[in-house]
Amino acid sequence: MNPQDPSPSDLAERSLRSVWHPCTQMKRHETAPPRVIVGGEGVWLVDAQGRRLLDAISSWWVNLFGHGQPRIQAAIAAQMERVEHVMLAGLTHESVVLLSERLAARTGLGHAQYASDGACANEIALKLSAHYWRNLGRPEKNRFVSLGGSYHGETAGALGVTDVDLFRSSYAPLLRIAATVPVPRLRGLQDARAVQAEVERACGALDAWLRREASRTAALIVEPLVQCAAGFVFHPVDYLARVRELCTRHEVHLVADEIAVGMGRTGSFTACEQAGVRPDLLCLGKGLTGGFLPLSAVLSTDAIYEAFYDDEVARGFLHSHSYTGNALACAAALATLDLLDDARLAANAALASRLDALFEPLHRHPRLSEARRIGMIWAWDVRDAPADFARRFGLEALERGALLRPIGSTLYFMPPYVIDEAAGEHLLQATLGALRATLRDGDQDGPAEQALA
Repeated sequence: MNPQDPSPSDLAERSLRSVWHPCTQMKRHETAPPRVIVGGEGVWLVDAQGRRLLDAISSWWVNLFGHGQPRIQAAIAAQMERVEHVMLAGLTHESVVLLSERLAARTGLGHAQYASDGACANEIALKLSAHYWRNLGRPEKNRFVSLGGSYHGETAGALGVTDVDLFRSSYAPLLRIAATVPVPRLRGLQDARAVQAEVERACGALDAWLRREASRTAALIVEPLVQCAAGFVFHPVDYLARVRELCTRHEVHLVADEIAVGMGRTGSFTACEQAGVRPDLLCLGKGLTGGFLPLSAVLSTDAIYEAFYDDEVARGFLHSHSYTGNALACAAALATLDLLDDARLAANAALASRLDALFEPLHRHPRLSEARRIGMIWAWDVRDAPADFARRFGLEALERGALLRPIGSTLYFMPPYVIDEAAGEHLLQATLGALRATLRDGDQDGPAEQALA
């Protein structure tokens, strides 16, 4: 560290005086100041004291190939030599064209629209759906439905289809809150027939709701296969296939919010692929640029695009952001797609199996239950979790060299795809140590509070 650089404690204090940290009750930093990060390489972050922290949650699920990934860095640098940004209204550039073509080829959906984050991508998708029906002369189809426990972002439209009270309740008077339908309840179920019965129950509820409300409903928005913010609620593949079938039957768009679960996270490029499903609107983000720059994309069917193609300006989709399709972000995304080929997806599957065996002590841990994995996502529920488990565990994990941030009483890993067995062993030991420290006096505490994601 350069002697002229500010000290870590000084920088942390200045951050608390000047930065409103996201998804944080700032008063908690009175006793736990933010950790100052000065570098990163691969799965590791480095703090101002030189301590290495394993980024086991990919810095909020965005970093796919490690910090400082050289191919993505080089792609951004090369784009800087050409043009850093240009508005897309009436203009275009090569990187956004190439990215849109490649995403269309990979997903079967086209005419990409871009934003910087998942919430804004979901806003675009919802607006597109309602406006589509309006352009078809059915303006009454302007309502939305989402799944119980859903999370789709923090903007007003996205919060309206979010079913997590902690995030939504403070802003309820500002929102147009969507209806919700139940999801399969799989926790504790081992028997295949019981799982199938839950799928039938959830699909029956959706079918009944759509029979009543489809004439007023524009779209159903879902997080395919995994509802992360709900505590990593997993859905069977056949449930997603049935949802697609019901939406088609009742003439309601299916919006797939794959911000968290796309880009290979569940084992395939999109989660929808595993069910053989093509949504009407697909949202990608987070890992789209490998964790380097903000970018999200919304891909649509040709039918949706064609409903806006007209001489009348008002029938067009006039949504915009100043940095839509930013050239640097698109260049990063293209490099990320180069890295995330079929060979990498196959390698991820083999890596995940090896890590799963390594994490066996967590699967058998007496205070953990419902061990589950899909692709490069692991989750466990903590039995009798103490009050404020997530915050306390996160601090204990940091002291042991791991960045972990449980959701409520759900512990999860979502590491970069470049983690190896040695780093996995470090993560395992840090997790076991943090569990011991956090649960030591857990029986004396009350039930776990809903923690920040």
